[in-house]
Amino acid sequence: SFPLELPQQRSTINAELKKRHPESKIHSNNINNFNLLKTPPFKCDTCGKSFQFKSNLYAHNKIHTDERPHSCNVCGKRFRQTSVLKAHTRIHTGEKPYSCKTCGRDFRFNSGLLVHMRTHTGEKPFTCKICGRAFRFGGDLKVHIRKAHTGERPYPCHTCGMRFCGVIELTRHERIKDHTEKPFSCKTCGKGFKWRSCLALHMKSHRDGKPYTCNTGGKTFSKKSSSNDHVSIHTGEKLYSCKICGRDFRFDSGLLRHLLMHTGEKLFACDTCGKRFSRLSSLTDHKTIHTGEKPYSCKTCGRAFRLDCTLRAHMSTHTGERPYSCNTCGQRFCWPSRLKAHMRIHAAEEPLGPFEMNRASPGM
Repeated sequence: SFPLELPQQRSTINAELKKRHPESKIHSNNINNFNLLKTPPFKCDTCGKSFQFKSNLYAHNKIHTDERPHSCNVCGKRFRQTSVLKAHTRIHTGEKPYSCKTCGRDFRFNSGLLVHMRTHTGEKPFTCKICGRAFRFGGDLKVHIRKAHTGERPYPCHTCGMRFCGVIELTRHERIKDHTEKPFSCKTCGKGFKWRSCLALHMKSHRDGKPYTCNTGGKTFSKKSSSNDHVSIHTGEKLYSCKICGRDFRFDSGLLRHLLMHTGEKLFACDTCGKRFSRLSSLTDHKTIHTGEKPYSCKTCGRAFRLDCTLRAHMSTHTGERPYSCNTCGQRFCWPSRLKAHMRIHAAEEPLGPFEMNRASPGM
């Protein structure tokens, strides 16, 4: 803006106002007339957006025409503006002209440096309006809102149907072709991992050992967060609460699985029949119906089963264990289905048929 107190500039201002608005009788002594100077004079005929300079309007018009006159000599990629092309060439040259004065880290783009500075200043400019939690990056805030509040998962995996809150999570997931492959292996012990970040955390256990120790049981951990989660097993503390029903959980993963019961969302789809499940483990068990696979074998008699729970129930025929007991009469059963059938006797429901009576008998 122009300083009003300088008379020598008023003639310049009046000339500019008259040039832009010849139809109006205006004078620079009236401060309201300076709003006219703030109106960008160059307007886009396509979308109506206005610009202060003709060169900006010219560059903007390329968005509508998709004109990209500037091309990269290395890869051929084309750009609308020379400034964007210049920034792009740094990918090929490796040039990083923007340096952090605190830690010396270099960046290709000024925007990357500005975002990086938040790690030193602690600035978190993006705040969740629902719970007040603050974030350094706008993308992290969007993912937080979807995870913690809305439950929205707009990014689906086209292989297994699993849905994700953010693009980064989906990208990590899609790197695993069949969702069982573990391409990142530890050179020390050979253990495989799906993601490089998990391998990096694992390597700390070889390099630094496990510095976090449980004071109760003595178990050690390589991550402080894992140690904190483990301690809750001894204390009984449950830090994660469902805002819908109030149920508490020790781990955030348990809360996330529980929330699917309220939303009814089933993220995992069967490729064969289309049936959907809320848990990946349920989908894995279901697929054995189509494949005929029986991965769980009894070490005593060799009999194979589709489900782990069926194997555990079968083992009671060898051990004699009956883990399911009636709270009313104390009678015990090998199978939960037989306990359920037995409970109808106490509930005074409709009479059992001969087959059900046989299943509920103690000798079964």
